[in-house]
Amino acid sequence: MNWIPNILFAIVLIIGIGFFAKNVKKLVRNIKLGRDIDRTDHKKDRWNNMIRIALGQGKMVVRPVAGIMHIIVYVGFIIINIEVLEIIIDGLFGTHRIFAFLGGGYDFLIGSFEVLALLVLVAVFVFWVRRNVIKLKRFWNPEMKGWPKNDANYILYIEAVLMCLFLTMNATDYQLQQLGAEHYTQAGAFPVSQLIAPLFEGLSQSALVMIERSAWWLHIVGILFFLNYLYYSKHLHILLAFPNTWYANLEPKGKLDNLEAVTNEVKLMLDPNADPFAAPSEGDEMSEPEKFGASDATDLNWVQLMNAYTCTECGRCTSECPANQTGKLLSPRKIMMDTRDRLEEIGKNIDANGGTFKDDNKQLLDNYITKEELWACTSCNACVEACPVNINPLSIIIDMRRYLVMEQSAAPAELNNMMGNIENNGAPWPYNQMDRLNWKDEA
Repeated sequence: MNWIPNILFAIVLIIGIGFFAKNVKKLVRNIKLGRDIDRTDHKKDRWNNMIRIALGQGKMVVRPVAGIMHIIVYVGFIIINIEVLEIIIDGLFGTHRIFAFLGGGYDFLIGSFEVLALLVLVAVFVFWVRRNVIKLKRFWNPEMKGWPKNDANYILYIEAVLMCLFLTMNATDYQLQQLGAEHYTQAGAFPVSQLIAPLFEGLSQSALVMIERSAWWLHIVGILFFLNYLYYSKHLHILLAFPNTWYANLEPKGKLDNLEAVTNEVKLMLDPNADPFAAPSEGDEMSEPEKFGASDATDLNWVQLMNAYTCTECGRCTSECPANQTGKLLSPRKIMMDTRDRLEEIGKNIDANGGTFKDDNKQLLDNYITKEELWACTSCNACVEACPVNINPLSIIIDMRRYLVMEQSAAPAELNNMMGNIENNGAPWPYNQMDRLNWKDEA
């Protein structure tokens, strides 16, 4: 009967990892719904970006309080979960603290894990206070009502519970070691958990074992639960921050890309040897013309869709946006959240219809993002500069504007006038080219 817990653990582990793999597959499928784009150039710069920004948290510390607290949670969560490897081995083979043979090195590791667990609890408390007591403005914008607000708190609660379970597991383990309980070998240093160990003094050995085993099981099941919760939460950036920074746009922030179809058209116009009346090449006669810009999530490229899934809803982009600061409707964070929500809706549509998308008479433009939001943007790139993981909301705004201008001729009157003046007068102003320098003669 001693092998039953091991089989049960193996079943829980397989279910947890299997469900996670299924969600990862769905995530990759959704991202690949975007248009293709080549972001494999300048590999050295891309690796430097990933190491500096995603691994090194280079842009987080611009705001020191949040940055330092985030680094503590980030490092703590990663390093503490090294012990998950030991838990998995112990769970599958019925051992206990399998790495105890490392001796002093093991003591140092466990001691480090405990100190980090305490620091994570402190950081989580600070984050919770900032969100729910101080109520920083960027956490209370209109798009943060309902699920986004609750999701942020759920993550903090889960992290706090996992750290408390870890320390409880170690505290009771420490007590059992002091009692010389069978199976509980003398191993590990417990600088934090031994401070709470007195809470369990006076309990019988069987009660201590029950508490230790319960904390052990709840800790590993909690980690598997959190792993699978990532797909449904803003915390997906834990996994996607690394590829997101690697595939980020390396061009200067003020440089806009050109539409290939328009570029080819211009080249054709400028080519003196080109025949404007030539028949289309074979295979192009029946092909559907490429859409200019984007009106739905699938019109965006796959990097933009990955951006949407990577967004952690921290609101740094929106807090830096001059349009938002002056009361305009635009929120770069909402642009990313809306893109992700629409992409999720498309994915569910595909799942519900046997792998094909059934037209739902909805799109990202108008149903999620309004024209007023798009035209409020000043294209200043403040949101791009502020994002800790190199997300680019501006690229989505520009593509959707292109659709409005080039597909629907729906630019604001002021912009249409400006473009007409540039076409006719070579300048944004409604003056004849011969009169453009008249201002110099004015007194």
